[in-house]
Amino acid sequence: MISPQQLSDLYQQACEVDMQAFKPGNVSVYSEGHDMVVADFRISAKVSADPLCNPDYSLGEKIYYAVKATREAVGCNTNLGIILLCAPLIQAISHRQPGLTLRQAVSNVINTTTIEDADWVFKAIALASPGGLGDSDEQDVNAKASVTLTEAMKIASTRDRIALQYVTDYKDIFDFSVLRYTGAFNRWGDLNWAAVSVYADLLSQFPDSHIERKYGDQYSEMVASKMALISDELSKTDRPERIKPLLYRIDRELKVDSINPGTTADMIVATVLTVFLEDLVSNERY
Repeated sequence: MISPQQLSDLYQQACEVDMQAFKPGNVSVYSEGHDMVVADFRISAKVSADPLCNPDYSLGEKIYYAVKATREAVGCNTNLGIILLCAPLIQAISHRQPGLTLRQAVSNVINTTTIEDADWVFKAIALASPGGLGDSDEQDVNAKASVTLTEAMKIASTRDRIALQYVTDYKDIFDFSVLRYTGAFNRWGDLNWAAVSVYADLLSQFPDSHIERKYGDQYSEMVASKMALISDELSKTDRPERIKPLLYRIDRELKVDSINPGTTADMIVATVLTVFLEDLVSNERY
């Protein structure tokens, strides 16, 4: 069996890849912003790892205590989306039966969530206080849950891409992001640039929930166009670092208007963690 420490290390590595990837509009080692710095995210990854990887916690407890540890350490919401996406992956690999794929194990986790899980997650969301998330006439996070976590995510899935993953058994991750990430890594041999490629590919095709909660769809077409340009440039080069001037320009253009594709960045962490965990499964190292 994979140990909690191994899981913690892989989770923190996935968070670090996200930090090392130059994601225009988002926080990275290349460009901070939105009143957040890289150190906040590194601390958040470290303190949230233990609760997320605690084998004695239920799915909902993992999420709540990881958010609580983050809030106490950095005083702001740096990683709610990351935690919501990574917790089922960690729960799945921890309880995976021999012969099951990671995807099947994730599906089992999602399809067996409870009302208690939803209660824990509602408390986590209320504690993190993300802009616009959780405000609903149905299953508001400030009230007690009356449906399972997966059912609650279904209600939110039309306006939040993270919630959508719970409804579709992580279809975006397994059928899109992991494939794009693996292809880019095989081409360049670089984890961080592979993450940039997936980030641009996702945003060129799917609106970012964080942006649309804040601004509606007024920037969606513009963001998609800029990211399609990045994807196109990356597709034509064997040295992705050559497009850094383009990334810096688009990063400035997005941040001057406070446009942060935060949901897509969260998807990157989940994608990288999935790649790491699938590697474990394929090699049956535990």
